[in-house]
Amino acid sequence: MKRIIVSGGGTGGHIFPALSIANALKSLMPDIEILFVGAEGKMEMEKVPEAGYQIEGLPVRGLRRKFTFENIKVLVNLWKSLRKAKRILREFKPDAVVGVGGYASGPIGRVAGKAGVPLILQEQNSYAGVTNKLLSKYACKICVAYDGMERFFERDKIVFTGNPVRKDLLQIQNKREEGIQFYGLDSMKKTILVTGGSLGAGTLNKAVKKHIASIASWNNVQILWQCGSYYYNDLNKELHATLPKNICLTAFLERMDLAYACADIVVARAGAGTISELCLLGKTAILVPSPNVAEDHQTKNAQVLVNKEAAIMLRDVEIEERLGDVLSSLLANEKKMNDLRKQIAKLAVHDSDIMIAREILNVIGESK
Repeated sequence: MKRIIVSGGGTGGHIFPALSIANALKSLMPDIEILFVGAEGKMEMEKVPEAGYQIEGLPVRGLRRKFTFENIKVLVNLWKSLRKAKRILREFKPDAVVGVGGYASGPIGRVAGKAGVPLILQEQNSYAGVTNKLLSKYACKICVAYDGMERFFERDKIVFTGNPVRKDLLQIQNKREEGIQFYGLDSMKKTILVTGGSLGAGTLNKAVKKHIASIASWNNVQILWQCGSYYYNDLNKELHATLPKNICLTAFLERMDLAYACADIVVARAGAGTISELCLLGKTAILVPSPNVAEDHQTKNAQVLVNKEAAIMLRDVEIEERLGDVLSSLLANEKKMNDLRKQIAKLAVHDSDIMIAREILNVIGESK
């Protein structure tokens, strides 16, 4: 029986691809044993067991960008994490370790590399993360989703696979009416989906709020506005009596597949997972990169699509002022919407999870 460790986490952007890879490995080799390694107290400690896999947590934390005394604690936790990673490696005896990025994958990846255990990395973004750059010297394969990654990694280690996404999000064919009913929308109107992720995005919310008066006058348009759990109560209290009928305000998107199914335009952040979903679904997209991410990688992700005329990008500092004009201009130009849909669909990479799983099995000599 073959054994694989999958490591990474801290955010859903790392967890869900990791689970997709694990599920693909199981589909290709049902008796494979998989152990996850994540960061204690982070969402992977809950999401991974829910998906039916075992997980070990490390006390690892990310370094602060500016010097603070917190970083001393971070270094102590890193030392503890390396010690625990050595124990996990010794007891589990994996045939390979897979790192999907994020600081949670650092300790086990480094220990595996130093011990000669095959290490496979998956880099989601167009600008490589710090952890993967540090671990790349130990890796035998690096699975990437963007061209030009030889800027960061040795060319002969790179394999183009795209990013794995949750399969349920892609199964939206013929689900538009179901989505319209689920979210209480009007089937005769075009739908704009505005989403800032589960916690929400403050700037996106301010932009929608600023343009509420003009949005109310858009007769054939409606907005499904997912504002996030952090902002919902305040926004709902403030806008409850004045919210236009063509805006549906919600904290969460309980069925993301149905939200995508009824969306004609998507306004969202530019995380790697979101972009992969939009490509696979062929959605007209306005991308608003988060300014609060390492090395501004979301702007670099979005710029790749803009350069190929596959999406519109609005910077975080300009969305509050420009969102209304950009949306109304786009809604009035059906050809532009169609062109964006066609171009973004050309960038889709299908079955990325299976491709990555096959690379892993190739490394351990088990691919058929």
